Amino acid sequence: MMGFFLAVVLTAIPFWLVMDKVIPNSQTLAVVILTFAAIQIVVHMVYFLHMNTKAEGGWSMLALIFTLVMVVITLSGSIWVMYHMNSNMMPGMSHEMTEQQAKNLP
Repeated sequence: MMGFFLAVVLTAIPFWLVMDKVIPNSQTLAVVILTFAAIQIVVHMVYFLHMNTKAEGGWSMLALIFTLVMVVITLSGSIWVMYHMNSNMMPGMSHEMTEQQAKNLP
């Protein structure tokens, strides 16, 4: 029950931060959300996957290292792709422009 409670709290707090715009700076908000996500990964690994420091022939530690490497690759790759998609958009293709153009359609 403790793992479930922590997972719900670690999901609800970032949701509240985004919905109520508690942190106005988007970069700071992204760092806070990524921190909560990393903590939640650890909670899932400990409470649901039952991973601990007592290695069963080294497999638990190896699985932990593999998981951390995959998380770093996934997070950094996602941020890299989103940054480049944003910076390589065609000029004049902003969200505000598309809404304005949609209103002018017959």
